[in-house]
Amino acid sequence: MSIDISLKHINKLAIPALIAGVAEPILSMTDAAIVGHIEFNATESLAAVGIVSTFLSMLIWVLGQTRSAISSLVSQYLGANKLGQIKDLPAQAIFIITSLSLLIIATTYPFAQYIFKLYNASGLILDYTVLYYKIRVLGFPFTLFTIAVFGAFRGLQNTYHPMIIAIIGAAVNIVLDVILVYGIDGYIAPLNLEGAAYASVIAQMLMAGLSAYFLLKKTTIPLKVELPFNPEMRRFIFMILNLFVRTVALNVTLYFASSFATGYGANYIAAYTIAINLWFFGAFVVDGYAGAGNILSGKLYGAEAYSTLIALSNKLIKYGLIIGVILAVIGAVLYYPIGRVFTKEPEVLEAFYSIFWIILAMQPLCTLAFILDGMFKGLGKMEYLRNVLLFSTFIVFIPILFALDGLGYKLHAIFMAMTFWMLARGIPLIVKFRKTFLPLSEKQ
Repeated sequence: MSIDISLKHINKLAIPALIAGVAEPILSMTDAAIVGHIEFNATESLAAVGIVSTFLSMLIWVLGQTRSAISSLVSQYLGANKLGQIKDLPAQAIFIITSLSLLIIATTYPFAQYIFKLYNASGLILDYTVLYYKIRVLGFPFTLFTIAVFGAFRGLQNTYHPMIIAIIGAAVNIVLDVILVYGIDGYIAPLNLEGAAYASVIAQMLMAGLSAYFLLKKTTIPLKVELPFNPEMRRFIFMILNLFVRTVALNVTLYFASSFATGYGANYIAAYTIAINLWFFGAFVVDGYAGAGNILSGKLYGAEAYSTLIALSNKLIKYGLIIGVILAVIGAVLYYPIGRVFTKEPEVLEAFYSIFWIILAMQPLCTLAFILDGMFKGLGKMEYLRNVLLFSTFIVFIPILFALDGLGYKLHAIFMAMTFWMLARGIPLIVKFRKTFLPLSEKQ
């Protein structure tokens, strides 16, 4: 089987995946940008958005790994010309994951105040955080549903329809943010922070509805859950468990980062909120090419086309590095205007500008980790991904964070530790990939 890995074909997959991938960070970034300019308690509101975004990202990344597992299995069966044997698995997986999301809502909703005290939130920031979370979390099942459907589309080598869904969702969220947060004089009273939360939930519901519509209309994958479970369900569950452990480790990093920033004070957590949302945005931009790697590597692995798989990795690493440099240059050129998009508070801006350069310098390093991460997910090599994250979090990030914090570096400690964390994630993946597949490619 001849599988196209030309730049044209990679871009055909990567650019729509890129656009679709930024939907979730755009929801949080839009909330942050709009809320950061409200008339009363803007800094506290912005801090609340940052804390909740971190917590929800943790939940989404833990359970949203269904996208990678579904994509991996579907693409491998597609590459082996056995798609019919896997068609019932996505619906079963979606049912399981959305059921878990409802359980998480039921167990976190009553204890929101206690949860966010663990993030060092207190006083007005804690009140706003609980208020914002209790609305935003209602969109959680719809987000997981959408992510899982996107996994089925990716496995089928289709990133176009997820892009359309994401564009519509992001556009609706932005419009509703402006209307509901600031209000319309004489018609709608300003809802401030609550308005931002409602806007996100409505956008998430809309995206879920569109995802179901396009999946049923444009593919042969059903959404009706049928028993018995697909024979690959066991493999799917093990993938999810490995990704679960991996994502818990990832979110330990985000928890410590957010907790330390909150402990430094309102201005620091507000600055951290801006910085981490921009980091997420950069990560999701590169995720377009990581997504292409995920999609194509699974298909190539299923077809046992190892030489082409090596060629694909070389191309994607090169493209990823170029994107990382472009992001860093754009950020450098717009260094000060970017901060003012989110807030006009001078103390917050001062703290943000002092560490934004680290975010920009990290971008090329991040691309290496994200590209290989996507390819390993496509290959179904979740156990190794798990081990790399455990190492980079507990052996690299946490010790460096505590050491630099002890020297009084504050936000610099967080983002310098994250830089080493990304290096520890990327380098082992490159070594493992080439060690595994170069010998196989030489035999072909």
